[in-house]
Amino acid sequence: MRMDRSEILPCFSDSFRFVWCVTAFFDNAKGRTLTMTNEGSTNVSLIERVRVHDSQAWTQLVDLYGPLIAYWCRRSGVPERSMGDCVQNVFVAVLRSLVNFRFDAGRKSFRAWLWGITRHKCIDMLRSDGLHPSAVGGSTALKQIEQWTDNEWSEFTEPLEISRLVERALEQVKTEFEEKTWRAFWRTTVDGIATPLVAKELDITSAAVRQYRSRVLRRLRNQLGEFE
Repeated sequence: MRMDRSEILPCFSDSFRFVWCVTAFFDNAKGRTLTMTNEGSTNVSLIERVRVHDSQAWTQLVDLYGPLIAYWCRRSGVPERSMGDCVQNVFVAVLRSLVNFRFDAGRKSFRAWLWGITRHKCIDMLRSDGLHPSAVGGSTALKQIEQWTDNEWSEFTEPLEISRLVERALEQVKTEFEEKTWRAFWRTTVDGIATPLVAKELDITSAAVRQYRSRVLRRLRNQLGEFE
């Protein structure tokens, strides 16, 4: 069951500063929503849509990455009482900095870039007001998080959290596809059924199954900010 944003990120529902910042940004930029005219269109990624001030894309970005950012903050040692402010600070920084993000397959992915922002905001939060909770081994959470680099997001993140991220992205893009396209993708990729068997099941060719699967995977990568 899909959770409401107020359940995923309860700090936002009562955060005047965050709501004001985002609303002002999109109002000043005359935000608009880009419509995808073709099934699973990959012409415009989620990141690019946010860059052109698409308010619906911003909502999807918060839904998609908010839980992962909260997980990173929690694992970094940010106390629960400061969690809302820390997650909020990350999104404000993302909003201001996304225009400067450049994808480089050989250097930094969007998730690595996002982890870098989160890591620095966690460090700022832990330094403020003397928030230095003890971590395993006796060192402080601040010392531990300072040792990580911006490119080590995958090592810092448990596989289960990545799976949850992908599940949220799939939920966001599912409605863009026809039933047969989605079933071809799901049966081969998730259920692990051989392509010829899925083709027979759906009464289409194996080539069509591979094409449908590829279409969904491309759309998924774009939704996650992984450009080809």
